[in-house]
Amino acid sequence: MEISAEIGKKNEERFAALRRDRQPWWEHWRELADYFLPRRYIWLLSNDEYRRVKSKNNFILDATGTTAARTLASGMMNGITSPGRPWFRLRLNGFPDDESLPHRVWLDEVTRRMLLVLAESNFYQAMAVTYLDLGVFGTSAMTIYEDFDQVIHCQSHPLGEYYLAQDSRQRTNILAREFIYTVAQCVEEFGIDNVSERVRTAHKTGGARLQDTVPVRHLIEPNIGEEKPVGSHFKYREFYWESGYATNDTNVSLTTQGQFMRDGKVQVLRVRGYYGRPFISPRWEITGNDVYGSSPGMDALADVIQLQQETKEKGKSLNLMNRPPMVADIQLQNRPIALVPGGITFSANAANVGMKPAYTVQPPIREMAMDIQDVRIRIREFFHNDLFRVISQLDTVRSATEVDALREEKLVLLGPVLGRYETEALDPGLDRVYDIMSRAGLLPPPPAEIADSEIEIQYVSILSTAQRAISVAPTERLLGFTGNAAGLRPEIVDNLDWDTVLRDYGTSLGSPSKYFVPMDKVISDRQARAQQQQAMEGAAMAQQGVEGAKLLSETEVGGGRNALQELLGN
Repeated sequence: MEISAEIGKKNEERFAALRRDRQPWWEHWRELADYFLPRRYIWLLSNDEYRRVKSKNNFILDATGTTAARTLASGMMNGITSPGRPWFRLRLNGFPDDESLPHRVWLDEVTRRMLLVLAESNFYQAMAVTYLDLGVFGTSAMTIYEDFDQVIHCQSHPLGEYYLAQDSRQRTNILAREFIYTVAQCVEEFGIDNVSERVRTAHKTGGARLQDTVPVRHLIEPNIGEEKPVGSHFKYREFYWESGYATNDTNVSLTTQGQFMRDGKVQVLRVRGYYGRPFISPRWEITGNDVYGSSPGMDALADVIQLQQETKEKGKSLNLMNRPPMVADIQLQNRPIALVPGGITFSANAANVGMKPAYTVQPPIREMAMDIQDVRIRIREFFHNDLFRVISQLDTVRSATEVDALREEKLVLLGPVLGRYETEALDPGLDRVYDIMSRAGLLPPPPAEIADSEIEIQYVSILSTAQRAISVAPTERLLGFTGNAAGLRPEIVDNLDWDTVLRDYGTSLGSPSKYFVPMDKVISDRQARAQQQQAMEGAAMAQQGVEGAKLLSETEVGGGRNALQELLGN
């Protein structure tokens, strides 16, 4: 495929500008990778550095930082997008959410199918890496493509491979990448007719040449401007092109500015359009107009470096205690010395000590261990491990109420992060999945009455539900006060609309709508119950009237036997 030389030139210029904007973050990311994930992010290393360090980790002596980051990633994975339970549901703004309504049945079926597609694809595997990147580096990126076998295919991109840019509303709208393919991968992905002549020659030669490296550049951007290589109905466009070529034994520079030209045009590997943004790029926290985010890893980096230094010093101290430097009698030179426990070394001069430590080493091992433990605790707190281990970290048995209060207190710290993640990752990701499934005909046709309605996403994950549970505390306090006050003034309960309170409370907790009976049925049941109660009360009154009449008929009001007895008695 071919594009004009003007577009090719602009794409190369865009890469140079994105690289310049990312440069201030580079050294910080390098240091984070060294102390947290040294073997995973080779794109933050030059090729020579990668060859030197790929087989050994020279920075981490205590892996508390790495373990804390992985605990945060696992906790967020289970708490936000758990593969084992539904974590979102769909609803329509302005429509009742009763389970029996046709649109509610349709929304539940759409949700079920979307969850099935996510489970059958590699979505959750890619999301797990995304959470880890987010906690350590503050920024992550993942593309979501259509796939014939699994409907969607997700790819989480390592930091250092990609560049980002954002629009005026601070939403990322450009993703650019530089990565390496082998000749075999390049031909398999883009086809033999779309690769350069050098790649075709290497592929035809076969053998070891199939493993030759091909630097590739990738750009996704909004489909705007006068010249559109894809249709105007697409909102985004994508370019792949070769940025250079090297054999497997050549030091490949990822910043190569070369490009393949043919007949005055840039030869690209692929040009494609998208109806929506095909990637997500969540950030932990941003400052001002920064494109890349800050992270707990950045906050904890100083403590992680301190931990490595203190661990190293503690190890040296223990080594000096176990094997101190020695001073020996010169007569022992070149003679066998027994250094094992209980060993005996014989000397000709018994008056001399023979061998003794050069100095006494008594490092404060206990104090050093305590300080190291304090540093470990701080690192885990930076990564919110105490949130995901509330129960296991309790030193005493607590009640369920106390545990809930502790969890809610810690959840407040993740509130802004969770909101940003839902906006920057989950919303566009689910929109992308829904769009792919809709165009593939994998969704049931919607009811006619909601054809033009906007679908909203409600997150019902563990963390989202827990966050909403915090908001029901005022309702619980109101109900508790009302219950206490009703003991003095029972009529006070008439001030509350109990149906609305109950349904709003259930919605805040994320309770499924099927738990609630539709209001029209509630009203009809109440009317039937009232009529039944009225009928029962009428029957009771009638029975009471009959018994009263019978009693009245048997009552002596004067004369008769009673009067005769009174007369005879007198």
